[in-house]
Amino acid sequence: MGFRVPRPVRAFLLGTLALFSTAVSAQYDTVVAAPFVTTPADVVDRMLKLAGTGPADYVVDLGSGDGRIVIAAAKNFGARSLGLELDPKLVAQSKANARAAGVADRAEFRVEDVLRADFSQATVVTVYLLPGLMAQLSPMFLDGLRPGARIVTHAFVFPSWKPDRVEKMRVAEPHPSQGDESTIFLWVVPAKARGAWRAASAQGEWRLRVDQNFQEIEVEGERNGAKLDVKQANLSGREVSFSGSVANAPFSFRGRIDGNRMTGQAQLAQGAQPLEFTK
Repeated sequence: MGFRVPRPVRAFLLGTLALFSTAVSAQYDTVVAAPFVTTPADVVDRMLKLAGTGPADYVVDLGSGDGRIVIAAAKNFGARSLGLELDPKLVAQSKANARAAGVADRAEFRVEDVLRADFSQATVVTVYLLPGLMAQLSPMFLDGLRPGARIVTHAFVFPSWKPDRVEKMRVAEPHPSQGDESTIFLWVVPAKARGAWRAASAQGEWRLRVDQNFQEIEVEGERNGAKLDVKQANLSGREVSFSGSVANAPFSFRGRIDGNRMTGQAQLAQGAQPLEFTK
Protein backbone atom coordinates (compact mmCIF):
# COMPACT_ATOMS: atom_id res chain seq x y z
CA MET A 1 0.00 0.00 0.00
CA GLY A 2 1.37 3.45 -0.86
CA PHE A 3 0.46 7.08 -1.21
CA ARG A 4 0.58 9.61 -4.04
CA VAL A 5 2.81 12.66 -3.73
CA PRO A 6 1.05 15.82 -4.98
CA ARG A 7 2.40 17.10 -8.29
CA PRO A 8 3.79 20.43 -6.93
CA VAL A 9 5.65 18.56 -4.20
CA ARG A 10 7.03 16.05 -6.74
CA ALA A 11 8.32 18.89 -8.90
CA PHE A 12 10.00 20.54 -5.91
CA LEU A 13 11.67 17.29 -4.82
CA LEU A 14 12.88 16.46 -8.32
CA GLY A 15 14.33 19.94 -8.75
CA THR A 16 16.10 19.77 -5.42
CA LEU A 17 17.53 16.33 -6.25
CA ALA A 18 18.82 17.60 -9.60
CA LEU A 19 20.57 20.54 -7.94
CA PHE A 20 22.08 18.24 -5.30
CA SER A 21 23.33 15.81 -7.95
CA THR A 22 24.92 18.63 -9.93
CA ALA A 23 26.67 19.94 -6.82
CA VAL A 24 28.02 16.50 -5.90
CA SER A 25 29.18 15.90 -9.46
CA ALA A 26 30.96 19.26 -9.55
CA GLN A 27 32.66 18.55 -6.23
CA TYR A 28 33.77 15.11 -7.41
CA ASP A 29 35.16 16.57 -10.63
CA THR A 30 37.07 19.17 -8.64
CA VAL A 31 38.83 16.49 -6.60
CA VAL A 32 39.48 13.95 -9.35
CA ALA A 33 40.18 16.13 -12.38
CA ALA A 34 42.67 18.77 -11.34
CA PRO A 35 43.14 21.64 -13.80
CA PHE A 36 46.20 21.59 -16.05
CA VAL A 37 48.59 24.36 -15.01
CA THR A 38 52.18 24.13 -16.24
CA THR A 39 55.21 24.26 -13.94
CA PRO A 40 57.74 26.92 -15.02
CA ALA A 41 60.92 25.47 -16.56
CA ASP A 42 63.20 26.90 -13.87
CA VAL A 43 60.95 25.41 -11.15
CA VAL A 44 61.10 22.01 -12.89
CA ASP A 45 64.90 22.15 -12.82
CA ARG A 46 64.99 23.19 -9.15
CA MET A 47 62.52 20.46 -8.11
CA LEU A 48 64.66 17.75 -9.66
CA LYS A 49 67.86 19.19 -8.18
CA LEU A 50 66.29 19.45 -4.73
CA ALA A 51 65.46 15.73 -4.93
CA GLY A 52 69.06 14.94 -5.84
CA THR A 53 67.92 13.32 -9.10
CA GLY A 54 70.52 11.29 -10.98
CA PRO A 55 70.97 8.45 -13.52
CA ALA A 56 70.17 5.79 -10.91
CA ASP A 57 66.71 7.26 -10.20
CA TYR A 58 63.26 6.34 -11.43
CA VAL A 59 61.20 9.55 -11.49
CA VAL A 60 57.40 9.43 -11.54
CA ASP A 61 55.44 12.64 -12.15
CA LEU A 62 51.82 12.55 -10.98
CA GLY A 63 49.56 14.62 -13.22
CA SER A 64 52.31 15.01 -15.82
CA GLY A 65 50.50 17.47 -18.15
CA ASP A 66 52.62 18.18 -21.21
CA GLY A 67 55.45 15.97 -19.90
CA ARG A 68 57.99 18.66 -19.11
CA ILE A 69 59.14 17.23 -15.73
CA VAL A 70 59.41 13.69 -17.07
CA ILE A 71 61.36 14.85 -20.12
CA ALA A 72 63.67 17.07 -18.05
CA ALA A 73 64.42 14.19 -15.66
CA ALA A 74 65.46 12.00 -18.59
CA LYS A 75 67.25 14.61 -20.69
CA ASN A 76 69.01 16.73 -18.07
CA PHE A 77 69.51 14.25 -15.20
CA GLY A 78 69.81 10.91 -17.02
CA ALA A 79 66.99 9.29 -15.05
CA ARG A 80 64.34 6.84 -16.21
CA SER A 81 60.99 8.56 -15.87
CA LEU A 82 57.25 8.03 -16.08
CA GLY A 83 54.35 10.47 -16.36
CA LEU A 84 50.82 9.61 -15.24
CA GLU A 85 48.05 11.79 -16.68
CA LEU A 86 44.27 11.44 -17.07
CA ASP A 87 43.96 13.46 -20.28
CA PRO A 88 44.76 11.31 -23.37
CA LYS A 89 45.45 14.41 -25.47
CA LEU A 90 48.13 15.58 -23.02
CA VAL A 91 49.66 12.11 -22.97
CA ALA A 92 49.84 12.10 -26.78
CA GLN A 93 51.42 15.57 -26.69
CA SER A 94 53.91 14.41 -24.04
CA LYS A 95 54.99 11.43 -26.12
CA ALA A 96 55.55 13.71 -29.11
CA ASN A 97 57.55 16.10 -26.93
CA ALA A 98 59.69 13.22 -25.64
CA ARG A 99 60.44 12.07 -29.20
CA ALA A 100 61.37 15.60 -30.21
CA ALA A 101 63.71 15.84 -27.18
CA GLY A 102 65.34 12.51 -28.06
CA VAL A 103 64.39 10.78 -24.78
CA ALA A 104 61.45 8.60 -25.82
CA ASP A 105 63.45 5.52 -24.76
CA ARG A 106 63.73 6.77 -21.15
CA ALA A 107 60.54 8.86 -20.77
CA GLU A 108 57.26 6.93 -20.65
CA PHE A 109 53.71 8.28 -20.42
CA ARG A 110 50.46 6.57 -19.48
CA VAL A 111 46.81 7.54 -19.33
CA GLU A 112 46.18 6.59 -15.73
CA ASP A 113 44.45 7.79 -12.56
CA VAL A 114 47.13 8.62 -9.99
CA LEU A 115 44.86 7.39 -7.19
CA ARG A 116 44.77 3.91 -8.73
CA ALA A 117 48.31 3.74 -10.08
CA ASP A 118 51.21 1.64 -8.79
CA PHE A 119 54.29 3.86 -8.55
CA SER A 120 55.92 1.94 -5.68
CA GLN A 121 59.18 1.51 -7.61
CA ALA A 122 59.77 5.27 -7.86
CA THR A 123 62.81 6.73 -6.12
CA VAL A 124 61.66 10.31 -6.87
CA VAL A 125 58.03 11.43 -7.12
CA THR A 126 57.11 14.91 -8.33
CA VAL A 127 53.70 16.39 -7.62
CA TYR A 128 51.82 19.57 -8.58
CA LEU A 129 48.24 18.75 -7.66
CA LEU A 130 45.43 20.34 -5.67
CA PRO A 131 45.25 19.87 -1.86
CA GLY A 132 42.30 17.46 -2.10
CA LEU A 133 44.36 15.02 -4.14
CA MET A 134 47.44 15.56 -1.97
CA ALA A 135 45.49 14.41 1.08
CA GLN A 136 44.35 11.27 -0.74
CA LEU A 137 47.85 10.49 -1.97
CA SER A 138 49.65 10.81 1.38
CA PRO A 139 48.82 7.30 2.70
CA MET A 140 49.78 5.84 -0.70
CA PHE A 141 53.21 7.45 -0.40
CA LEU A 142 53.80 6.32 3.17
CA ASP A 143 52.65 2.74 2.60
CA GLY A 144 53.78 2.24 -0.99
CA LEU A 145 57.13 3.98 -1.46
CA ARG A 146 60.38 2.54 -0.17
CA PRO A 147 62.22 4.36 2.65
CA GLY A 148 64.60 6.92 1.20
CA ALA A 149 62.38 7.79 -1.78
CA ARG A 150 62.05 11.55 -2.27
CA ILE A 151 58.80 13.42 -2.84
CA VAL A 152 58.98 16.93 -4.29
CA THR A 153 55.93 19.16 -4.58
CA HIS A 154 55.35 22.55 -6.14
CA ALA A 155 53.20 25.00 -4.16
CA PHE A 156 51.08 22.49 -2.20
CA VAL A 157 51.84 20.42 0.90
CA PHE A 158 50.61 17.24 2.59
CA PRO A 159 48.35 17.76 5.62
CA SER A 160 50.15 17.08 8.93
CA TRP A 161 53.52 16.23 7.31
CA LYS A 162 56.42 18.55 8.05
CA PRO A 163 58.69 18.99 4.98
CA ASP A 164 62.34 18.00 5.25
CA ARG A 165 63.25 21.07 3.19
CA VAL A 166 61.46 24.13 1.85
CA GLU A 167 62.82 26.42 -0.86
CA LYS A 168 61.39 29.65 -2.23
CA MET A 169 62.56 30.89 -5.60
CA ARG A 170 61.82 33.70 -7.99
CA VAL A 171 60.75 32.51 -11.41
CA ALA A 172 61.92 33.98 -14.69
CA GLU A 173 58.34 34.48 -15.86
CA PRO A 174 55.36 35.19 -13.56
CA HIS A 175 53.34 32.05 -12.87
CA PRO A 176 49.51 32.04 -13.13
CA SER A 177 47.96 32.72 -9.69
CA GLN A 178 51.37 32.63 -7.97
CA GLY A 179 53.09 35.70 -9.32
CA ASP A 180 56.86 35.69 -9.66
CA GLU A 181 57.69 33.41 -6.71
CA SER A 182 57.30 29.65 -6.27
CA THR A 183 57.73 27.41 -3.22
CA ILE A 184 59.09 23.87 -3.46
CA PHE A 185 58.81 21.23 -0.73
CA LEU A 186 60.85 18.06 -0.19
CA TRP A 187 60.01 14.98 1.87
CA VAL A 188 62.17 11.87 2.31
CA VAL A 189 60.00 8.79 2.87
CA PRO A 190 60.91 7.36 6.29
CA ALA A 191 61.23 3.79 7.47
CA LYS A 192 58.50 2.54 9.81
CA ALA A 193 60.05 3.21 13.22
CA ARG A 194 56.88 3.24 15.31
CA GLY A 195 56.58 0.53 17.94
CA ALA A 196 58.41 -1.29 20.74
CA TRP A 197 62.06 -2.31 20.22
CA ARG A 198 64.42 -4.48 22.29
CA ALA A 199 68.16 -5.13 22.17
CA ALA A 200 70.46 -7.27 24.37
CA SER A 201 73.90 -6.04 25.43
CA ALA A 202 76.65 -6.84 27.93
CA GLN A 203 75.37 -3.99 30.13
CA GLY A 204 71.79 -5.28 30.10
CA GLU A 205 68.67 -5.05 27.96
CA TRP A 206 67.62 -1.93 26.05
CA ARG A 207 63.91 -1.21 25.61
CA LEU A 208 62.56 1.52 23.35
CA ARG A 209 59.12 2.92 22.51
CA VAL A 210 59.04 5.02 19.32
CA ASP A 211 56.14 7.25 18.25
CA GLN A 212 56.18 8.53 14.67
CA ASN A 213 54.49 11.10 12.44
CA PHE A 214 56.09 10.67 9.03
CA GLN A 215 59.79 11.57 9.63
CA GLU A 216 59.24 13.07 13.08
CA ILE A 217 59.87 10.62 15.92
CA GLU A 218 59.81 10.63 19.71
CA VAL A 219 61.85 8.03 21.59
CA GLU A 220 61.55 6.90 25.18
CA GLY A 221 62.88 3.80 26.93
CA GLU A 222 65.37 2.33 29.37
CA ARG A 223 68.69 0.53 29.54
CA ASN A 224 68.99 -2.17 32.18
CA GLY A 225 66.16 -0.55 34.13
CA ALA A 226 67.59 2.99 33.97
CA LYS A 227 65.37 5.49 32.13
CA LEU A 228 66.65 7.02 28.90
CA ASP A 229 66.30 10.79 28.89
CA VAL A 230 66.17 11.38 25.12
CA LYS A 231 66.74 15.00 24.13
CA GLN A 232 66.99 14.63 20.36
CA ALA A 233 65.74 12.07 17.81
CA ASN A 234 65.96 12.12 14.01
CA LEU A 235 64.78 9.88 11.18
CA SER A 236 65.73 10.35 7.53
CA GLY A 237 64.81 7.49 5.23
CA ARG A 238 66.27 4.42 6.93
CA GLU A 239 68.82 6.37 8.98
CA VAL A 240 67.91 6.93 12.63
CA SER A 241 69.67 8.63 15.51
CA PHE A 242 68.83 9.72 19.05
CA SER A 243 70.77 11.01 22.01
CA GLY A 244 70.45 12.18 25.60
CA SER A 245 71.48 10.74 28.94
CA VAL A 246 71.08 7.55 30.96
CA ALA A 247 72.07 7.10 34.63
CA ASN A 248 73.39 10.70 34.60
CA ALA A 249 75.80 9.95 31.75
CA PRO A 250 75.51 11.03 28.10
CA PHE A 251 74.67 8.50 25.38
CA SER A 252 73.90 8.51 21.67
CA PHE A 253 72.77 5.97 19.10
CA ARG A 254 73.11 6.01 15.34
CA GLY A 255 71.80 3.23 13.14
CA ARG A 256 69.68 2.01 10.26
CA ILE A 257 66.19 0.50 10.11
CA ASP A 258 65.50 -2.47 7.84
CA GLY A 259 61.99 -3.76 8.43
CA ASN A 260 61.81 -5.08 11.99
CA ARG A 261 65.55 -4.70 12.62
CA MET A 262 67.41 -1.57 13.75
CA THR A 263 71.18 -2.03 13.79
CA GLY A 264 73.78 0.50 14.79
CA GLN A 265 76.14 1.68 17.47
CA ALA A 266 75.58 3.29 20.85
CA GLN A 267 78.16 5.67 22.24
CA LEU A 268 78.34 5.46 26.05
CA ALA A 269 80.67 6.61 28.80
CA GLN A 270 82.24 3.13 28.66
CA GLY A 271 82.84 3.46 24.90
CA ALA A 272 81.13 2.39 21.69
CA GLN A 273 78.77 -0.60 21.71
CA PRO A 274 77.10 -2.33 18.72
CA LEU A 275 73.36 -2.85 19.15
CA GLU A 276 70.72 -4.73 17.19
CA PHE A 277 67.13 -3.88 18.07
CA THR A 278 64.17 -5.97 16.98
CA LYS A 279 60.44 -5.39 17.23
